[in-house]
Amino acid sequence: MNKDYDVIILGTGLKECALGSLLASLGKKILHIDRSAQHAGSSASLSPLNVAYRHFSMSSSSSATMGRGRSCKVDLLPKFLMAKGQLVKILAHMDALRSLDLRVVEAGFLLKGSRIYKVPSTETEALASGLMGLFEKRRFRKFFLYALNFDEQDPRTYKGLDLRKMTVKDLFRRFDLGQDVTEFTGHALALNRTNSYLERPCIEILEKIQLYTESLTKNGKSPYLYPSLGIGELAQAFARLTSSQGGVFVTNRSVEEILIRDGRVVGIRSEGQITRCKQLICDPSYVPDRVRKVGQVIRAICILGHPVKNTNGANSGLIIVPSAQANRRSDIYIFLTTSVHSVAVQGKYIAIVSTAVESKDPEKEILLALELLEPIEQKFFYISDLHVPNDLGTNSQIFITTSYDATAHFESTCTDIKEIYRRMTGFELKFD
Repeated sequence: MNKDYDVIILGTGLKECALGSLLASLGKKILHIDRSAQHAGSSASLSPLNVAYRHFSMSSSSSATMGRGRSCKVDLLPKFLMAKGQLVKILAHMDALRSLDLRVVEAGFLLKGSRIYKVPSTETEALASGLMGLFEKRRFRKFFLYALNFDEQDPRTYKGLDLRKMTVKDLFRRFDLGQDVTEFTGHALALNRTNSYLERPCIEILEKIQLYTESLTKNGKSPYLYPSLGIGELAQAFARLTSSQGGVFVTNRSVEEILIRDGRVVGIRSEGQITRCKQLICDPSYVPDRVRKVGQVIRAICILGHPVKNTNGANSGLIIVPSAQANRRSDIYIFLTTSVHSVAVQGKYIAIVSTAVESKDPEKEILLALELLEPIEQKFFYISDLHVPNDLGTNSQIFITTSYDATAHFESTCTDIKEIYRRMTGFELKFD
């Protein structure tokens, strides 16, 4: 390990590795250090299964029959990629897709009442869907066509509406959309976690609907993609790029101190050795005095021996439990994968429930979702604190990534990556 680098990165999570590869592509000299021997941090895919049991401090004697070796991969970060989303664009921009096998996710689903319904992916499915009534479907179709034809750069597509001032609630009211339609539109298509979006400018939801539709058009079945062998492969793909450009990775190594001079980072002390740098990136766990807690996320990894009811035997998918259905402020997501994505043996299903914590009894908050999965062979519960940096890092040149939230996709993750990249380099990360 040399004594001088342009950028030192503490942690090997998805955000840290993505930023490392982006900066290395600019000719920056990069050093990655991780205190753990496990690559990808909180975005890792744990394998084999006994590693997951150790991670959650559970006895493997109660292990479900998931096969031996690396046939089971348990994601710590249950999220899908939008097929036309920012993460796919970053991967394409960095030429990282060639080392990944991104596979289409089978379907999206929405809980209504006590039943799970497939989110329509074709006009035929939409006409037959029980998610809304006949007259509601007509009103929704009119709104949907308006959303698809919208172009922020072309005021003619606004059709006389002041979309820069109008809220989503006002826009829905303009199209006379009822409760079922608004819930479907806001949560199943725009993928908003809470109803706070109703008070936001309506341009935001129109753009989200377009992203969903463009991603669905690309895939055919659903808008979602998932990497074969698990989410941890994303961080690995970026790490390989960084290494190919001269970046250095050191794992299982502690960091005792971040060195500051005149309010600006100058290096780190690691196992008694000083290594200098001009800029530093890290996840929140390395700088507890520079971040603040803003919430928590509960996740429950469930191993099943059967498909989820009312999903027509789906081998992969996203099941959305809208907040109104669960008497909560936030939606609950169920992330479903199987052997079709090379993360489980044939006949086994991995379903990961996740949502924002809203009470002092987080496990009780997801009971409705867990009941949809019964019987469950094995459960791993874990709660993660959400941290955000206290400042932008422009003075200290210490750039801290935010914790991974409970959203079902990587769009907010990429927003964080792009914002830190902009602050570090002064350039916007843009794609064709």
